[in-house]
Amino acid sequence: MDAQQVRRVRSFNRAVSQRIGALKDHFLDRDRPLGEARLLYEIGRTGADVRDLRARLELDSGYVSRLLRSLERQRLVQAHPAANDGRVRRVRLTRAGLRELRELDRRADALAKSVLAPLSVAQRDRLIAAMAEIERLMRASAVHITAEAPDSADARWCLGQYFRELAGRFKTGFDPAKSIPANPDELTPPAGVFVVARLGGQPIGCGALKVKDRTTGEVKRMWVAADARGLGVGRRILETLETRARDFGVSTLRLETNRTLKEAQALYRKCGYLEVEPFNDEPYAHHWFEKARI
Repeated sequence: MDAQQVRRVRSFNRAVSQRIGALKDHFLDRDRPLGEARLLYEIGRTGADVRDLRARLELDSGYVSRLLRSLERQRLVQAHPAANDGRVRRVRLTRAGLRELRELDRRADALAKSVLAPLSVAQRDRLIAAMAEIERLMRASAVHITAEAPDSADARWCLGQYFRELAGRFKTGFDPAKSIPANPDELTPPAGVFVVARLGGQPIGCGALKVKDRTTGEVKRMWVAADARGLGVGRRILETLETRARDFGVSTLRLETNRTLKEAQALYRKCGYLEVEPFNDEPYAHHWFEKARI
């Protein structure tokens, strides 16, 4: 990135925050700031766990607590222990909160219409298309990839989704017990590493590295949730694993994949992996790839 790109982002942020009224203490001309209005929207008609709200909005617990206390004083929300876990607080809108949410929705629709109304039909189409692309790219920029224990709750969830998808896509189904293993101890430094991608605090993808010897490693368990595809998450996971491989002193990476995973094959080729002769006896593999001098 360069200085001009940074200036454009800052200019865009200023223009949007002013146009939507984020600078005002009374967002949408209601007696509440944007933070409270957004929290009401995220709680929604079905309620939400407080920890999920913090993760989704990427806010610290103190700030969320202050917002919730304010909304409770206004009798717009009620918090109580979750039914399945008393340690988790769940918050719901009261009847007054639901009425306020409906009013905020009405005013938000009016604001959106006021943005579109002065524009020609062609300009509206351009604006909507640009907004969709910006939203997609903003989501992509909000993805965080971190290394963690391969037997953590989020890691196990990702692997469960990964195995379920393979079972549905492979003609022969998929049984992890028949595949070459990648056990937790093989994916823990210095033997390897496991990474999880998150968006809004929720896991959306994973990948792993097994160090085979002093110079060679294998990429395993590459998966991205269907609703997060197209954001470049798979490439970022792969690049993260390549960086960790270099940290381990590995210079060559290998991987195998099934013939049905066309998108995975395309990703590997775009990232400089070349198809090679089989280097293992993975029963579900049809293509083997290698990238030297990573």
